[in-house]
Amino acid sequence: MIWASWFDFFDMGGYGFYVWGSYIVSVICIIGEVMLVLKRKRTLLKHLSLIHEATKEEKINETTS
Repeated sequence: MIWASWFDFFDMGGYGFYVWGSYIVSVICIIGEVMLVLKRKRTLLKHLSLIHEATKEEKINETTS
């Protein structure tokens, strides 16, 4: 397709609202998913480090008893 102006490009023959709206919703969903995955990763790493520290303390307590 060849557009005469930027307005024609963004208008997309009258379907611009649906086309660009779909892109915006998709990008928001992808960004949200990435943020949720990163949050889950941080939470998992925090829990694993707490478990590791607790296990290490138990081993120290067993050897000193």
